Amino acid sequence: MTIVATRSNDDPQRLVKQLPPEFYHSFLSKAAKERRPSPIRGLYPLEAKPGVISFLAGKPNDAMFPFQSFSFTATCPSKPGQSTTVSLSGPDLAEGLQYGATAGLPRLSDWFMGLQERSHGRRRDEGWRLSVGSGSQDLIWKAVQSLVDEGDPVLIESPVYAGVIPMFKALHCEEHEVETDAQGVCSSSLRSILESWPAGKPKPRIFYTVPYGCNPTGMTATIERRREVLELAREHNLLILEDDPYFYLYFGKAERPPSYFRLELEQPEVGRVLRFDSLSKILSAGMRIGFVSGPKPILDVMDLHTATVNLQPSSLAQSIALALLEQWGYDDFYAHTKAVSEFYREKRDVFEKAMRTHLSGLAEWGTPEAGMFFWFKLILSPDSDEEGDSKELIEKKAYEGGVLALPGAVFLPNGRKTAYVRAAFSLSTAEQVNEALERLGVVILKERGRASR
Repeated sequence: MTIVATRSNDDPQRLVKQLPPEFYHSFLSKAAKERRPSPIRGLYPLEAKPGVISFLAGKPNDAMFPFQSFSFTATCPSKPGQSTTVSLSGPDLAEGLQYGATAGLPRLSDWFMGLQERSHGRRRDEGWRLSVGSGSQDLIWKAVQSLVDEGDPVLIESPVYAGVIPMFKALHCEEHEVETDAQGVCSSSLRSILESWPAGKPKPRIFYTVPYGCNPTGMTATIERRREVLELAREHNLLILEDDPYFYLYFGKAERPPSYFRLELEQPEVGRVLRFDSLSKILSAGMRIGFVSGPKPILDVMDLHTATVNLQPSSLAQSIALALLEQWGYDDFYAHTKAVSEFYREKRDVFEKAMRTHLSGLAEWGTPEAGMFFWFKLILSPDSDEEGDSKELIEKKAYEGGVLALPGAVFLPNGRKTAYVRAAFSLSTAEQVNEALERLGVVILKERGRASR
């Protein structure tokens, strides 16, 4: 295997070594290896040649689109309390109303690449590229389809974001759970799994993790854990799927730990991290815009999947986001995300204060430093060392008592019983939080009474 080395155009002294394109062939699924370019979309770039008259694509004539302009009002992050008007018309609107590039509008992709350089220190000429998708969930599914065959073993942190469990179940994967704690993924658990792997049996090729404000646990992985995971990925030839929708919702007291995407610059070569970002938590969940950053060979096959399944992410949603982001610029974007993280920090504090008031002695929890969730353990039988089961209490008794939350079992790939519960603190007012947790406390006390009979 020949390692490729590039020097940054901006800094000739900076040398970044990259894994070569052929390295990724063994990671691709059978389906990914069989995908072929769209006979139409694969030729779109040829239309850009000056002087070419194209009869290629079946694009509708935009003269028949009834929309003439869009205008909306948005906050002005650098001037709290003020707003700004953003307009979309002319060529920018025409681009938003028409079919577009499979990997996303070029200007939006370029803006996101600039963001990745600022947020993660990854320069655009150093062995990676970016694709836009219809939310990060869309891109994660396409990555799994591109990297995992039916029945393959996969490594997933546990508890894990419930939205990925069906992806692996549909492929009948062997789901190997890597333990987590308050400091994030337990690298010792990952090492134990890999080092005790049966000889002759193919090892997992991917490890899935949510490193900031994990859904459901709220944990944020420490820099030490992240470095250990990166070392294990290199030692055992893994790709890391870094799902990071809560990166900009970090509100811990310590400096935010660097991402896997940034930290892999410390490795002898880059190219083992596939990073997923989302605008859902910071601009709009309904716009369905996410983007993936990583090695070109993997993103290329993901784009082939997109070209077949849904052609592209929404041009209009991208154009609206681009108009706002270009008007804001990076400084206002960061000012906005700072306000977002502060908003959720205050929501967290309100929720935790209510938990201390109503659930002290009835539950145990850690304080999340990012995200939108509390993960707490119900103490259903204080006189017993046996861990209880939150499933029936939360799904039935708490709901009958006027509280809706999620039992922890839905976040465990094997569905085993657990006393843990996930509660989202993003929407409820302080009054609603206090009322709901008071109700939950009553339900727990009733359950304790039954258990003591």
